[in-house]
Amino acid sequence: MGAMKWIAGLLGFAFGGGIFGGVIGYAVGSLLEKMIKKEYAGNEQKGDFVMGLLILTAAVMKADGKVMKSELNFVKDFLQKNFGRENLQNKLDILRQLLDKNIDVYQACEKIRTAFPYATKLQLLHYLFGIAVADNDCTKCEKDLIERIANLIGLSAADYKSIEAMYFEVTDSAYVILQVDKNASDAEIKKAYKRMCIKYHPDKVANLGEDAQKAANAKFQEINNAYEKIKKERNIV
Repeated sequence: MGAMKWIAGLLGFAFGGGIFGGVIGYAVGSLLEKMIKKEYAGNEQKGDFVMGLLILTAAVMKADGKVMKSELNFVKDFLQKNFGRENLQNKLDILRQLLDKNIDVYQACEKIRTAFPYATKLQLLHYLFGIAVADNDCTKCEKDLIERIANLIGLSAADYKSIEAMYFEVTDSAYVILQVDKNASDAEIKKAYKRMCIKYHPDKVANLGEDAQKAANAKFQEINNAYEKIKKERNIV
């Protein structure tokens, strides 16, 4: 169970027959189905979860028409850190197979949209952006796909823009991160900061394990940094 760590909670164990009956049958084929069922014999829910994660991973990796070694290394490190070394190669083999297949992003996202809490979806988007920026060259195709995924899983446009601004410098990025207009009053700025702190507080993913809280703490710090920048600009006490 320790191998699941926070990413196990990220997509959860609720894919059920949806992934196997839909995405695997449509995009992957019987070979991958056999591979993942062999690895997770007796634990179909865990297998469904891993399949969903790998499907969205592959979709983002191939969005710009090329798969970079840096992206693969990021994913490999992520899988090893959150699942352990056991059967890591099998997961990578499945991922490579997926990279050669047509992927039904809509089906995977629809299940996530209906099955998982909002805080979990926010963490998922951070992971996908992590893949996109791994080669220090996030393309428009990658951004467009991640934005589409955000929309399909039910994240608001404001939340997408806020997360995007944590990875890319944009005009008035501190305000975008806090989801507040630059012309807002100091009182409105403070309210926006408190609202974002509640939304991104690490306690919201406490049940997902230590790694989840570490990741959440990093994003929580981005909120604090944005607020401190605005406070300095406005001389807010």
